[in-house]
Amino acid sequence: MAITAAMVKELRDSTGAGMMDAKKALTETDGNMEAAVDWLRTKGLAKAAKKAGRTAAEGLVAVAVEGGKGIAVEVNSETDFVAKNSDFQKMVQGIADVALTVDDVDALKAADMGGKTVEQTVTDTVAVIGENMSVRRMAVLTGGQVVTYVHNAAAPGMGNIGVLVAMTGDNEAFGRQVAMHIAAANPSALSEADLDPAMVEKEKQVQIDIARESGKPDAVIEKMIVGRMQKYMAEVTLLSQQFVVNPDLTVAAAATEAGVTITGYVRLEVGDGIEVEKEDFAAEVAKLNS
Repeated sequence: MAITAAMVKELRDSTGAGMMDAKKALTETDGNMEAAVDWLRTKGLAKAAKKAGRTAAEGLVAVAVEGGKGIAVEVNSETDFVAKNSDFQKMVQGIADVALTVDDVDALKAADMGGKTVEQTVTDTVAVIGENMSVRRMAVLTGGQVVTYVHNAAAPGMGNIGVLVAMTGDNEAFGRQVAMHIAAANPSALSEADLDPAMVEKEKQVQIDIARESGKPDAVIEKMIVGRMQKYMAEVTLLSQQFVVNPDLTVAAAATEAGVTITGYVRLEVGDGIEVEKEDFAAEVAKLNS
């Protein structure tokens, strides 16, 4: 029986299996949809699919550097307990190593990892460990020197927050201090020129509305806004922030003293931006007994 794209899509939608696995299942069962589902279940692939609807907001961010290229990869799990699992950590380390050879998360998922794609490797690990997992994000940073830092490290090179700092000049110790600063301060951009104009305009409008509540004349309000926006820039841009190691200096001034120029950074935090549904205990018990 000819296996059509529509049949493959239907099986993928119902089981969550990968495209190639769905196609192989249909081929092995001569297009019988029910038999194909059972085939996937026997291979442990449908079991993984059942986990796919559950929110994976825990996990690890791994960082790695090779030459002047640094990568940060977020691999999610459902619970922090799994993030401490040595098998999960070994998988994340392998994914980070592969990430150094590609440029984006789609290419990473499709890349070879020990004879299987990264995506298939994750699916197989889901079937073994029993939690939903996903390769969510990947960031690449290049520069004369790239320094890494992980916060709340669960294993070497992976933790709750991963930071990369690119700079010119050879001062790894200072670069690590800046990376630690970024983990703590979470700047929105490197400099004012790198900020999203819409974000800046929104903040300016908020400050105008606040100032108008004071009832002061427009001429006074204009001067107030200039000062408030300068303060805002000093709070959200890395180079203008007070350096956590020496608050008397901005990060830019500290970099000058250290003989380096910071050219870019990446900060990935596990679960950032993922909405997790909360249920009370009674609702969880009711669901278990429904």
